[in-house]
Amino acid sequence: MSLSDATRRAFLKRAAAFAGAGAAAPLALNLSLLGEAAAFGASDYKALVCVFLYGGNDHANAVVHADAARHARYAAIRGHLAIGRHALDGTLLAPAQALPDGQRFALNPAMPELASMFNGGSAAVLFNVGPLVAPLTRAQFFSGDQDRHPVPPKLFSHNDQSSVWQANGAEGATEGWGGRLGDLALAGNGGSLFTCISATGGGVFVSGAQALSYQVSTLGAVPILPMRSVLGFTGMATVLRELATEAREHVLENAYNRVVARSLASESTLGSALGAVSLTTPFPPGNPLAAELRIVARLIAARHTLGVKRQVFLCSLGGFDHHDGLMSGQPVLLSQVSQALAAFHAATVEMGVADKVTTFTGSDFGRALTSNGNGTDHGWGGHQFLLGGAVRGKAFYGTPPAPSIGDTGAPDDQWHVGQGRLLPTTSVDQLAATLGRWFGATDAELRLVLPNLRNFGGTQAGISYPVDLGFMA
Repeated sequence: MSLSDATRRAFLKRAAAFAGAGAAAPLALNLSLLGEAAAFGASDYKALVCVFLYGGNDHANAVVHADAARHARYAAIRGHLAIGRHALDGTLLAPAQALPDGQRFALNPAMPELASMFNGGSAAVLFNVGPLVAPLTRAQFFSGDQDRHPVPPKLFSHNDQSSVWQANGAEGATEGWGGRLGDLALAGNGGSLFTCISATGGGVFVSGAQALSYQVSTLGAVPILPMRSVLGFTGMATVLRELATEAREHVLENAYNRVVARSLASESTLGSALGAVSLTTPFPPGNPLAAELRIVARLIAARHTLGVKRQVFLCSLGGFDHHDGLMSGQPVLLSQVSQALAAFHAATVEMGVADKVTTFTGSDFGRALTSNGNGTDHGWGGHQFLLGGAVRGKAFYGTPPAPSIGDTGAPDDQWHVGQGRLLPTTSVDQLAATLGRWFGATDAELRLVLPNLRNFGGTQAGISYPVDLGFMA
């Protein structure tokens, strides 16, 4: 079944709730009610913001074991790549409810802003999340029986795993789960081109079946440059504009001109909307992620002018493939992440929409706990961050892993698949479903947006795999 079929069925299901309006009610009223029914019944505004860390963020040095026993084990395995325990004093996390067995965690010392947000209640940590087709144990993974125990395609590959994270499919997938949520919201947004927006170039996460991925630069709409002037002559630009947008008899020429016309119209609309925005929250200069999140904040500030009630955004920061230079390179990037996320959250507070905007991180994969010299190899599961006023912050979610290399036969090896690579105990589908439910999707719609979700909801090998992870208020 296609998502468009799902959308129609969801429309009918939601519309049934308004049957009491009766055939005698004015047609315009019925259409208005049904339009609302097809759009999550949305009368408010909500946005999802994905911050993707390309390259595979080393989770073990981003969210660090801080209690004495586990830090000692972490340091023994990681060696000179381990962060000293006393260096973590300024970024210790103090959850509202302590973890069992005295477990404690801290963020990388380069992330004091995010640690402060966690301790202040506006951020949370999700442990060991990654792509899964279904719950999987170490024994099942090594059985090689993928008919009974399927695994995600092309594990440990950058391009493929970033695509699996964003779109439930290897490189070449055309629809991301953010875009599919956008498909469901499209009717309530009046079919707006500004439903799914990427501030970071291409990214399958915000591509839907009907909802297009609209790309912006850090300054706003990406202009069609020749339409502004040609060799300084604005008159020639006017002629070119007419040629590029007029109706044509040839089907392909006409389709091309319609796209150009739509691009010009959206550029004008977006430019006018952003021109009326005034945000005072400072964003750190020289920080590429902060620049992307700043334009997202401005777009959110323009939501009423753009006429949207639901939006999905994608931002990113690259450079996390630390096979080498982990101790010098990762802190610089994590500092940019921490500062950018803090500034963005402050901007949502300024706009009065902190509880309407939920931000989360993702990455190709986590990394091995063992050292390969000055860096670490590709992994699988990793830890991610959740931020926003609707997030039940100052808390950990998922299953915290104990340091292990996965090859000793010890009980702690259960969720490692060699060299300290984490076998995910929470799937991206569970993360997406929790966010999607807050966004307004029904359980039936979520099972179509996330095809593997039907495999979750139970318990296996002592690990619970709930469809809703409970981190949204």
